[in-house]
Amino acid sequence: MIGTGIGGAVTLLDQDDLLERDGLRKVSPLTVPMLMPNGPAAWVGIEYGARGGVHAPVSACASGAEALAWALNLLRSGEVDVVLAGGAEACITGITVAGFVQARTLSQRNDEPERASRPFDTGRDGFVLGEGAGVLVLERAEHAAARGATVHGRLAGAGLTADAYHITGPEPEGVGQSRAIAKAVRDAGLEPSDVGHVNCHATSTVAGDVGETRAVRKALGDHPVLTAPKSALGHLVGAAGAVESIVTLLSIKEGVIPRRSTSRTWTRGSSSTWWRASRARRTSPRPSATRSASAATTPPSPSRRSERVPA
Repeated sequence: MIGTGIGGAVTLLDQDDLLERDGLRKVSPLTVPMLMPNGPAAWVGIEYGARGGVHAPVSACASGAEALAWALNLLRSGEVDVVLAGGAEACITGITVAGFVQARTLSQRNDEPERASRPFDTGRDGFVLGEGAGVLVLERAEHAAARGATVHGRLAGAGLTADAYHITGPEPEGVGQSRAIAKAVRDAGLEPSDVGHVNCHATSTVAGDVGETRAVRKALGDHPVLTAPKSALGHLVGAAGAVESIVTLLSIKEGVIPRRSTSRTWTRGSSSTWWRASRARRTSPRPSATRSASAATTPPSPSRRSERVPA
């Protein structure tokens, strides 16, 4: 279950260049498999002999997190014992960069690139495009115990929603996002007050960060600590939710809030929460919500062994 937001754009462009320059016979016979959005999932399935199904959620920036949600559903249904779930993206090429520039979503801070991605900062002007991949091993608790697996955390719940608002722009009041968070918390059997940390989608766009702040407040209140890994990683598009779920999982396990140092001035209304998360510090493990397709994770707990899916 490996999602992607764009697929093999670079492969398509490279092979088209070969076709135009050198003719048909120079085009790779693997062109179509390499550009298919389900290519990463298919290759991983072949490599590990996965016969319970190969799936590839393609839901833009939510693809990686959505893969975890669908994996959770598969495990709960009893159809499979283990799912390799995550996301992958490699789309830094001229046409995608140009498209994002024309959509006015990329940062123009070329004079200060190390601070270009600054989620929730008053000076934010767009995201920095990144590439990467992240995959988690999700399995039923009994299966993990039987093979003596080291459990890093438990995927307690997930929530999937859609804004039905605009093809690229978020609903400004964060209604769809707050519903996703609330669904994940309910699915996990938690209360909003139980959530102590929110890993924000926080792409550093002018409109997106405001809507997300409103969504978190609606669903959870003002008490959670918020973090924004894209200040260090850039926006990994379809891989973002998976990679940042790993960051969240390790943050809970180690009791450390990831450092974030790109911002200088906070967006009005978010300063107190973000100040608490602006430098690395240790904290007691508490449930966490990851935004995109929201997922709540809890630290390993023997009392919940039969109720949660280990990661």
